[in-house]
Amino acid sequence: MTTAGTRHEVLLDDGRTLVAHDTGPAAGTGDALALVWHHGSPQTGALLDPLVRATAPRGIRLVSYGRPGYGGSSPLPGRDVASAGRDVEQLADALGLGRFAVMGSSGGGPHALACAAGLGSRVAGVATFASPAPYDGDEGWFAGMADDAALRAATLGRDARARFELTAEFDERVFVAADWAALAASWSAMNDDVALAAQAGSDGLVDDDVALVRPWGFGLDEVAAPVLVVHGEADRMIPVAHAETLLRGCPRAELWLRPRDGHVSVLDAVPVALDWLLDHARDGVDDPAAPEPARAEGTAPARPGGRAAPA
Repeated sequence: MTTAGTRHEVLLDDGRTLVAHDTGPAAGTGDALALVWHHGSPQTGALLDPLVRATAPRGIRLVSYGRPGYGGSSPLPGRDVASAGRDVEQLADALGLGRFAVMGSSGGGPHALACAAGLGSRVAGVATFASPAPYDGDEGWFAGMADDAALRAATLGRDARARFELTAEFDERVFVAADWAALAASWSAMNDDVALAAQAGSDGLVDDDVALVRPWGFGLDEVAAPVLVVHGEADRMIPVAHAETLLRGCPRAELWLRPRDGHVSVLDAVPVALDWLLDHARDGVDDPAAPEPARAEGTAPARPGGRAAPA
């Protein structure tokens, strides 16, 4: 299921509309952290129940939006990943968000990183789940993918990717048993949301894929905020080598590997990742002399550039 929240239609500077959903500030939390969620591909940007259940007790204001071509947001053919930072800046201004954190899953991961690269200290921290790394033309980028056909088509351009989508079929090999279990239980809300996104057409998905395999418009070394990279070692859609690339590229990255998780079940780590973001959003964490924040309960100790697998 999805949660209604407050629906916003934000008019952007270029005349496009961005549709967003907002839980609003939690009662009695004052200046609690706001989190902008970047959905996977394809989804609508609606508020997914497991995200609401995880953010509400932590006093986190949850904002989710549909990227161009999704969930009622105006399409933007030819967009790059960096454009998400410009869109979210205007969204945050419209909703009165000051400093906020970002979190993204799968195709949303690069767009979350784009916000941190483009908005500087306004982004308190980043968490990505099953995120792809930048494509550099190396054949190794596709290694280990159970089905790489859509992304290979995207390397040939938007028209080629759109033609591929006309006959594309979902390959069940990309999910492991843990993924199917998550879709049947903890992340069942994703099923209807993906179906709803598909009913609206393929523009968002096509543009996402093309953006992923073109220059992103920023370098990972421009992401100054602390970054938590969470990845399932059993992921057959975006193999774990992508997480290793993100770890090496982002200056303040930390990696959590989850041995039994795949592309969807890795999202079960969202609650402890939220605790990590709260720790890193505290005053003083940007000061190199500040003490290391306490780790979230249920995680193994970790260090920047190191690895930990949440329990």
